[in-house]
This record gives sequence, C-alpha cells and structure tokens, in this order.
Amino acid sequence: MDKSVRLNQELIYLSDKQEFQLKDLMKEFHISRRTALRDVEALGQMGLAYYSETGKHGGYKIINQKLLPPVYFNSDEIHSIFFALSALKQLTSTPFEKSYEQIQQKLSALLPQAQQKEVDKLLKVVHYYSVPPINPPKALALILQSILESKVVSLVYTQYERAELHLQFNEIFYRDGIWFSSAYDIFVEQWGTYRCDYMVDVVLEERFKQTYTLAELDDFQKTYESEFHNIPFRCRLTQFGKESFLKHRYPNMELEEIDGVFYMTGGYHETELNYMVHYLTSFGKHLVVEEPPQLKKAYLKHLKEMILLLE
Repeated sequence: MDKSVRLNQELIYLSDKQEFQLKDLMKEFHISRRTALRDVEALGQMGLAYYSETGKHGGYKIINQKLLPPVYFNSDEIHSIFFALSALKQLTSTPFEKSYEQIQQKLSALLPQAQQKEVDKLLKVVHYYSVPPINPPKALALILQSILESKVVSLVYTQYERAELHLQFNEIFYRDGIWFSSAYDIFVEQWGTYRCDYMVDVVLEERFKQTYTLAELDDFQKTYESEFHNIPFRCRLTQFGKESFLKHRYPNMELEEIDGVFYMTGGYHETELNYMVHYLTSFGKHLVVEEPPQLKKAYLKHLKEMILLLE
C-alpha cells in the first residue's frame, strides 16, 4: 500500500478513538513496528494531536479534536489548491495562525512522489504577483473570532486621532495591500469601514450579552451604503480605463456600457470628495468626469495644482 494512502486510512481509523498502541496499527495495516513508529511521527506532522504514555499499559493518547473526513481530488483540483496556497504566501498577515507554507508541506506529504514532482514543476513555472500587506495588522485573528462568536470588541483606533471604540465587526477584507473591516459602532450607532493596521489594544468584550446577528449587521450596512453615498457621479472611461477600474473597484461603484462606451457610476459622500479626486486622478487621460459639477470642479482644480508643480 502506498504510504500516503496508508496515512490517510490511519487517520480515518484513529478518528473515533481516544487512544491506541503501535500493535493496533501493525495489526490493522499489516506493517512492522518500525514502519508504525514512522507513521505515528508522520501523523503528528499531518495534524494528529497526541501524547505518549510509558509503562505496561502505555501507548498514545489522542487529544480531543475534530478530524476532517477524507476528500479526494483529481490532478487539476490538486494543482489549483497548491497554486492558491502558493499565491497566498504573499499575505504575510492573515487571520489564521498556520502559515500557508506549512499547510502546503502537509498536503504535499500526502501525495505520491510522482505527483509531488509534478506540483513542484507547476509552482516553478506559474507565478502570481500581488501587493503584500503594507502595514501588517496584529489583531486579525481576534477580529475574525469576534465575528464568528458575535462579540463586541473594544479597541483604540489611531488613523486620525486616538479614539476608543466599541465595535461589532461584520467582515474583514483585503484590498491593495491593506486589511479593512466593516463594523457597527454600538455606542455611536453608526456603520463604518476601518483599517485594521490602525487598531491597537484590541480586546474581546464579554460584558455585552445582547449583540447583533450577521443578518442584522448586513441590514445596517445596506442602509449605510444607500444613505451615506448620496451624491451620484458618472465618469466616461476608455478601454484602458475600464481595465484599471476593474482592477481597483469599490463596492459603491459600478461599470456600465452604453452604445459601446464604458462609464463608471456610483455614489460618494461629501466628506469623501478629496479621496474621490485622488482616486480618479490615478486613471490619467483614460477618464473624463461628467457629473456632478462639484466633483468635476474639484478634479480640474487638482489637475491645475499638479501642473503648477511641474512649472
């Protein structure tokens, strides 16, 4: 029996047990004591949590855990999984403690040798480039935990000035090198989007027993988006401008095509005017602001200021 197949079957065999001895594996899988010892070590590297006990009735005690049922993948699916893990290596900060490289090594150990070589070859010739985190945040795992457990988090937010906030998070997302989060401020009763790298002293609060469900938080977000981004805008795009938009789009913006011409449409709040101008400037000559007049005027003013810098 192939080693990777045997290890998978051993995991299944041990999944409902609290303890085992080497002779159990030797008898069940017709292997030698030496092979059983190597397999136990390999099972530990694959994630089986156990500790050994010496003595006449010693053996291995399995720490209570949930083992995943076996899943079988074809070659294309295996290639996709390893490529995805390789691409995610660039995210040096994630909500998960285990590194993607460690996961990749564990999965690779389960593959036959020929398939391992095939995967290694794939990862050498196919590459994925993305923006690594600019300022890796430290509390992603805690924020994710608060979402899954529907708990309020207290923190100090430092992007503009130090402010103590009590937030219930709804989601975390990654864009252009920055981790963001959407959350409801339970004291101010206001929705907002926050940068995770500006959060310090993040603590799970146990005193708030009545919290919102994810569905209720989704409703808060929808109401916020419809009411906050209340100034509609419209910009004409070239083909290259369309591609740029699709690379760096925001939830409050849409792409429309009318008679073969592409338009960026959406809404913004008056407090976001300067940010909108800077964002639209990044399109260069591949964007024309059509409306509203307020945005067009601010955009032209910004372009003139840029020209003055060159004189």
